[in-house]
Amino acid sequence: MSDLKVALVTGAGSGIGRAVSFALANAGYHVVLAGRRADKLEETKTLGGALEDHLHPMVTDVSDEASVNALFAEISRRWGRLDVLFNNAGRGGPPVPIEDLPVDVWKDIVNINLTGMFLCAQGAIRIMKNQTPQGGRIINNGSISAHAPRPFSIGYTATKHAVTGLTKSIALDTRRYGIACTQIDIGNAATEMTDRMTKGVLQPDGSTRVEPRMDVNHVAQAVAQIVSFPLETNVQFMTIMATNMPFLGRG
Repeated sequence: MSDLKVALVTGAGSGIGRAVSFALANAGYHVVLAGRRADKLEETKTLGGALEDHLHPMVTDVSDEASVNALFAEISRRWGRLDVLFNNAGRGGPPVPIEDLPVDVWKDIVNINLTGMFLCAQGAIRIMKNQTPQGGRIINNGSISAHAPRPFSIGYTATKHAVTGLTKSIALDTRRYGIACTQIDIGNAATEMTDRMTKGVLQPDGSTRVEPRMDVNHVAQAVAQIVSFPLETNVQFMTIMATNMPFLGRG
């Protein structure tokens, strides 16, 4: 069992999480598929085809501590180790002025995008520091919005900026255990979440513009590349984006 490799992907029921799950399974990992919807997780497993035996759905609400603790307990029970966490689960908010964003929506965005990442990082660190061989890799899904906001996106933007602090603290505090922590900032991957971009997206100057997108599998390939390095090497930050999307200055 010395060649056993185990990865956990949150938000694995669709989009980036699904694509990354397939890439990690293809690289030989047993991949735990975490998400809130059992039907979407089972769909990911089924769509994996020949990879199906390496895809393991586990219904989890990352914003709920008890749910996260149960997830990591099951990973420990079943495999006894964890090599990679792709901390991917997240949500956006309604495109409304700051003063009109309901506080309960703000709290839900924070609970999923930030607290959820923190809880999953805790669970991963507890396993990685105590396993043999020691160590592992945590990859946090940031965003272009970790650098530059879109209009009317304060909840998403604030949490994605916070992910950068989370990433830096994890990288600093856990390197003694052989844990490497990365932030991957993804811009306009072609998923259901970004379908609206093909119809036009509000820009900072008030105009609406169709934005270019990139193949989500390129994101998956980037994550697979990061995890292919030995733990003595870390990609601290990576930005992967559609070449012609608005980013620098959002222009």
